[in-house]
Amino acid sequence: MPRISIGLSDSDRTRPLASGEVPIAGFDADVTLMGVQALFNRQLGEHVFDVCEFPLATYLRTLERPDRPYLAIPVFPSRHFRFSSVFVNKAAGIAAPADLAGRRIGLMVFDMAAAVWLRGIFEEHHGLDRTAPIYVTGGLEAPRAGDEHPQHYPAKFRIEHRTDRSLAELLATGEIDALYTARAPSTWPSATVGRLFEDPKPVELAYYARTGIFPPMHVLALKRKVAEANPGLVRALYDAFVAAAAVARARLFDQAALSTSLPWQLEALLETERLLGRDYWPAGLAKNRAMLEVICRYVREDGLVDTAFTPEELFEGGDVLDT
Repeated sequence: MPRISIGLSDSDRTRPLASGEVPIAGFDADVTLMGVQALFNRQLGEHVFDVCEFPLATYLRTLERPDRPYLAIPVFPSRHFRFSSVFVNKAAGIAAPADLAGRRIGLMVFDMAAAVWLRGIFEEHHGLDRTAPIYVTGGLEAPRAGDEHPQHYPAKFRIEHRTDRSLAELLATGEIDALYTARAPSTWPSATVGRLFEDPKPVELAYYARTGIFPPMHVLALKRKVAEANPGLVRALYDAFVAAAAVARARLFDQAALSTSLPWQLEALLETERLLGRDYWPAGLAKNRAMLEVICRYVREDGLVDTAFTPEELFEGGDVLDT
């Protein structure tokens, strides 16, 4: 069988693939699990994997390259409501997203999906013009000399680059007022650092009730040349990831021996499905069309791409567009 290399983050949705419990039909898969940022830095810098979990907004940027090196599949290994991921200096007097106008907001990666979603959501639903803050890039927990993978900084934004101290420290000392992040800083919780939404769940549920969107952070992408050389691989990957997600849910449902250390694991699953619906983490184009239209718009409104991509164009050339 053809051998393919796959790079993924470590989650209940990917472990069945890494263990071989869920095979990629017709292919011998060599699956590597690693931390998200290390995975992205390695793939975007060295392009080592044939198939890789990929940052969603960055994937859209690749579609404007002449060679269009990657082809996405409509499965989304990571989703997150990011209202819980906005941290503030408590002395800054920030009580609502609109209060971030004119303030300094730390970012590790300008085009990371968390930041794209927050800029778009806060402008569309909370009255914060995406260009009103000053964005400060740097390393979360240690100073960083520069970007870990190539970035584009649209001219309409005010952007500063800090290489002397970490964003976590800058937030604690008040040199930045807020932080958009996929990972909580080490300086939280503390006397100086809190969250913009200390109880984010009601805000996130209200957003879901208004939009029906559970925002994806990542998409699955494979090298276009690999897809072209291996007919059937796109469908095999799609089917395998859907099957792995079903295995993950079954383990959450099983109370014989808890698959996580959460004591009310089953109750959390049932509550989530009651609030968001049974298929709250959908795969396929049809069930994600409205969400994809929004993220395509947000990425363009940010100026990260010039093209008004349609959802179909994200997966053009694959064989799962009717899913």
